[in-house]
Amino acid sequence: MLKKIAVTDLTLGMHIHEFCGSWMDHPFWRTKFILEDPEDLRQIRACGIKELWIDAQKGIDVAGTTRQETEAQIDTALQQIEAPPPEPPGTEPPRIAPPAPRAVQRVPIAEEVQRAANICAKSKDAVVSMFNEVRMGKAVDSAAVNELVDEISSSVMRNPGALISLARLKTADDYTYMHSVAVCALMVALSRQLELDEADTRSAAMAGLLHDLGKAVMPLEVLNKPGKLTDEEFRIIKSHPVEGHRMLLEGGTAGEIVLDVCLHHHEKVDGSGYPKGLKEAEISLHAKMGAVCDVYDAITSNRPYKAGWDPAESIRKMAEWTSHFDNRVFQAFVKSIGIYPTGSLVRLSSDRLAVVVEQSPASLLAPTVKAFYSTKARGYLTPELIDLSRPGTKEKITGREEAAKWGIKDIDRLWAS
Repeated sequence: MLKKIAVTDLTLGMHIHEFCGSWMDHPFWRTKFILEDPEDLRQIRACGIKELWIDAQKGIDVAGTTRQETEAQIDTALQQIEAPPPEPPGTEPPRIAPPAPRAVQRVPIAEEVQRAANICAKSKDAVVSMFNEVRMGKAVDSAAVNELVDEISSSVMRNPGALISLARLKTADDYTYMHSVAVCALMVALSRQLELDEADTRSAAMAGLLHDLGKAVMPLEVLNKPGKLTDEEFRIIKSHPVEGHRMLLEGGTAGEIVLDVCLHHHEKVDGSGYPKGLKEAEISLHAKMGAVCDVYDAITSNRPYKAGWDPAESIRKMAEWTSHFDNRVFQAFVKSIGIYPTGSLVRLSSDRLAVVVEQSPASLLAPTVKAFYSTKARGYLTPELIDLSRPGTKEKITGREEAAKWGIKDIDRLWAS
């Protein structure tokens, strides 16, 4: 029995059904739970939300309201809803059109980057909370992350480079959690490039967010080991897809695509992957997508045992691993993030170094860059923004560069500012 109440009337023992407002406005990754912790109550009252829905059948009701009074209020509200007039004899009922796709206007990266940063921070907190609940043995409700998936998807549709590139800038300690956020965003961008419908895109995004859930039950000393894993430790880590799949099945709310990607995102088209050693057509499209997105974020991120590779260098490396990925899916992935993804360090024909700021719809080889360093003078220059795809532009990219070679340490600040 649902009832909207003011936050000031919220007490311990109530079953929260839904908060009134965006998930960005409250500190919880899930919305349906019994309020038992006084600290949770304090956070809800402090977060700025004024109202929320409770389920009086699953928890205590508002003090002073009887069940009969609540039912009477519901009956009155139902009676006020006017029934549609009956159809004349011989007429067909009107067809209900499917919901139109969400219209999201594309914006420049400079406009989206701060909003994406807020989403990344909130998303990391949500995934940390989710993993902690899994470690405590609580069931996984995949439907509870719907709002989180919506926010990430909307940001990617406004400008894919912003959130995808920010999510790559995780620390080694944050890797397990932010990796889930990054793969979710990459799956959205790849789904759009493959022209999947909205339902499939949403499922792919949720699959990206939950694909590594099994790592929540891996031993932390193995998961965060800074050196090479032993054979036994690698055997343990290789069990995470099966463990995640099992937990999602037990939760009972995950769809087929989410379950499939969770179980099979480490399969390779040559059959050398795990857990089942599937080949080519035995691997679904979504699992092939998950494999590409998972590897790209892994190799571009700082890990406990290695520093991440430059985005453009990572694309070049992945292009060599033809036995790993489905060719059609990999080509679509490159088109979705660029041959020189945002954050890549490149050399221009003028012998200046530049960081890639934004992709161009006109050409994968001509993104917008920010030139900032002279290789001849070996010194910083006043940054200059250059759209390499603009007619008449003489500059072009002549190759990739390594930041360490030139002693450059602030490259991410340059593209994100």
